Amino acid sequence: MANETSNDFAGAVNSLLETVGKLGQQQVEMLNSGIKTASEMVAPLGKTLTDLAGNALNAVNQALQSVSSAISGKK
Repeated sequence: MANETSNDFAGAVNSLLETVGKLGQQQVEMLNSGIKTASEMVAPLGKTLTDLAGNALNAVNQALQSVSSAISGKK
């Protein structure tokens, strides 16, 4: 009888530790998934920001050329 109680207790502890291990593993997997998703979002965002900055500089350059052409044409 005492042996059964001991076996039941050991089984319960084993089950509890197994559950805690699975929860820890799931948390690590969720963290890895979040990091992967964030890194996948950064690359297109960086390209978009670079394209936006390039377009803004091109617009400023064209505006300056227009002003320069207008000034040159009036002389």
